[in-house]
Amino acid sequence: MKKLFSFFLLVFPAVIFAQQIDVQHYKFEVELSDAADAINAKATTTVKFLADASQLQFDLIGLEEEKGMKVFMVKEGNAVLQSFQDLDKLVISLKTNAKKNEIRTFEISYIGTPKDGLIISKNKFGERTFFSDHWPNRARNWLPVNDVPGDKASFEFIITAPAKYRVISNGMLVEEKKLGGNKKLTHWKQTDPISTKIMAMGAARFAVKSFNENSKGIPVSAWAYPQDSAKLFYDYAVAPSILQFFIHYIAPFPYSKLANVQSTTMFGGMENAGAIFYSEELVSGQRKSEAIVAHEIAHQWFGDEASEKSFAHLWLSEGFATYLTNYYFEKTYGKDTAYKRMQNEKQKIIGFLKERNSAVVDSTTDLMSLLNANSYEKGGWVLHMLRQEVGDSAFRKILQTYYHQYKGSNADTRDFEAIVEKVSGQELTWFFDQWLYRPGIPVLKMETGTSKNEFILKVKQEGPVYQFPIEVQLTSDDGTTTTKKFLVKDEKHEFKMPIKTNGADYSEWHLKIDPDGKLLYRLKE
Repeated sequence: MKKLFSFFLLVFPAVIFAQQIDVQHYKFEVELSDAADAINAKATTTVKFLADASQLQFDLIGLEEEKGMKVFMVKEGNAVLQSFQDLDKLVISLKTNAKKNEIRTFEISYIGTPKDGLIISKNKFGERTFFSDHWPNRARNWLPVNDVPGDKASFEFIITAPAKYRVISNGMLVEEKKLGGNKKLTHWKQTDPISTKIMAMGAARFAVKSFNENSKGIPVSAWAYPQDSAKLFYDYAVAPSILQFFIHYIAPFPYSKLANVQSTTMFGGMENAGAIFYSEELVSGQRKSEAIVAHEIAHQWFGDEASEKSFAHLWLSEGFATYLTNYYFEKTYGKDTAYKRMQNEKQKIIGFLKERNSAVVDSTTDLMSLLNANSYEKGGWVLHMLRQEVGDSAFRKILQTYYHQYKGSNADTRDFEAIVEKVSGQELTWFFDQWLYRPGIPVLKMETGTSKNEFILKVKQEGPVYQFPIEVQLTSDDGTTTTKKFLVKDEKHEFKMPIKTNGADYSEWHLKIDPDGKLLYRLKE
């Protein structure tokens, strides 16, 4: 490969520079077979050039050790273009240089066996299945794409497969027809631009159920392996009500349908826009997966339609879906249920920080490592504390304003911060800096005592100093309760609470720190 790479630099020197393109539309035509795992494919891609260019590149994993994609022709109109493949790039030399803001269309024909990204395997019942699995940047394993979250495009999948399979994808079904040779063509089209990470295609032997009677005009369905259909249809019958909950709380549903699909892929749930893929093992027939369904549906707004600019800001996707799931449980099953969920998530955060002390906004290049308690649970807790800081009404308005401003596009943490400050009227840089850009959480040591008719609480922060409000609740044996909120912003604080002893000893008062679970911290004994 060293010789090939040297040739690559000689012939295509511009590839070392970051290209500036905005993909407008992809059309993927793919033929699947039961005879082999190799695919035969063509991608027709329309690109807007954001700067003058003599070359164009797409992310595409090349052929190595019998797996990967091999491009055999690139065309623009009737003209055949020169191209070159490295291990993970397809570089195309333009016959005529592109001008800034020029829109042009290219046709890429290729074959190969995917290393990843399209999982061709057998499900738990031993039946052959085909499922895309793109997060975070794995679409390039079988599709020539600009595989970054910030470049959203409309697209279509035209899949030719054995006739026994049903094919699901994002968007709406354009055509389904039988072909000769016991094959079938299925054409799905997604008109709203989305990131490559949530473009989806699945082909398997499916049973399908519609929940349209409960979905208020939005087509909602469940796609199950036939052997699991009765259980799965019961499990995912909660989807329409969850969907309506978030429509009411956030905004209208951004996509044309919502399919909930049993799949054989890497993740427990994958929030593909309008076509969520769930692990085949989640089926129980007892609705044990309601939280996962809520999480993935919440993603349709946050992570799918309003996306992070880069994976360093993944919490804008995973933290939002995590907290909105807890909010759904709070409003559906009560505050006690949400409290228990939040406390369990706090323990996950504490456990994670013992292994890895990193900030939530994390620029690591190991993207899979971002699937951790920082991005999910701590991101959710940050939203929970923000809700306490600004109040319920302002918090909801913040989410709605952020979504409406960035739907169809991308944001980072500072963009969200600007929305928060504008809506709340508060300066909150300190809040974002300490919770999202600094590793760890507050570590508190508490000492208590009494002086006459006062309860004394001494709070010491061990490690970096945070600013936060903390509530303290005192309850006597006779049921008398006193609650007070204190603002902590220094390393050491001493707070006093007046108490009416009525002759009772201090030992008969019971102390509870943060009784309603509003603060993320670790208490040091």
